[in-house]
Amino acid sequence: MRLPKIALGAWSWGVGAAGGDQVFGNHLFEEELKPVFDKAMECGLNLWDTAAVYGEGTSERILGNFVKDADRKDVILSTKFTPQIAGDSPSAMQEMINESKKRLYTDVIDIYWIHNPMDVERWTPDLIPLAKSGQIKTIGVSNHNLAEIKRANEILAEEGLRVSAVQNHFSLLHRSSERSGILDYCKENGITFYSYMVLEQGALTGRYNETNPFSEGTGRGEAYNPHLKELTALIDELKLIGIRFDASPAQIAAAWAIAKGTLPIIGVTKVNQVEEAAKAAQICLTEEEALRLEKLGDETGVHTLREWEKEM
Repeated sequence: MRLPKIALGAWSWGVGAAGGDQVFGNHLFEEELKPVFDKAMECGLNLWDTAAVYGEGTSERILGNFVKDADRKDVILSTKFTPQIAGDSPSAMQEMINESKKRLYTDVIDIYWIHNPMDVERWTPDLIPLAKSGQIKTIGVSNHNLAEIKRANEILAEEGLRVSAVQNHFSLLHRSSERSGILDYCKENGITFYSYMVLEQGALTGRYNETNPFSEGTGRGEAYNPHLKELTALIDELKLIGIRFDASPAQIAAAWAIAKGTLPIIGVTKVNQVEEAAKAAQICLTEEEALRLEKLGDETGVHTLREWEKEM
């Protein structure tokens, strides 16, 4: 499975609990998003990341309505099992993936994740029958710390399987996966590290500032509006480096994540964001530029750990 340099995220598609309306202030459905999907496929950005929990399945449903009209072999589907919404049934994971497969119009999930480590011992073994029966091609763990990733790998190794993907929050404001050794562990073990919230849900795009804050009453508004002033110097540097590449701050932030050896997940709701992501995949920052951005990121003092996360 050949992966593009950037994955596209569908978290902000649809509405409902943990959906695009509550977290992002969006109300987006098939009509608005079909051109986004089509442009992405045209650009070769064919890796789509979603989860059963996003908008109570509406994100998967919208994506699935596009997948069913595409050639399935051209699309790489990444979705997640979220322990918090699992039932008490001994086959809770099988039941959740059945629903995901139905919504996504597929028999096989290319990358299937345990969304968070609510109980590594309880849930990791349930991936084994899914992998052995061919329902999932690749096993991933998300929001796991280094000890939890290693433990998941031990459990899987007993059955000849392995963790092939790790997905954690990683950005210029949040590098705990690097500091804790997770990035090094992934490189040493041939694990693809997917960085989510690389743009901090828009806070690093240069679009928002003290005079143009995020919408009130949204998850990202509550998280970032109090810190927009502290982000100014970092965003100015993203703009400055962007001049050399004729690129936006968002493209430079994504290029930084690629330079760190990670595969960033960029949320897309508009055609121009897809085009920007495709261009960002071609940008190569120097080591000096990356270090300068990291220094400014550290100096913001902004701590972007969200309510579902922990330090790594």
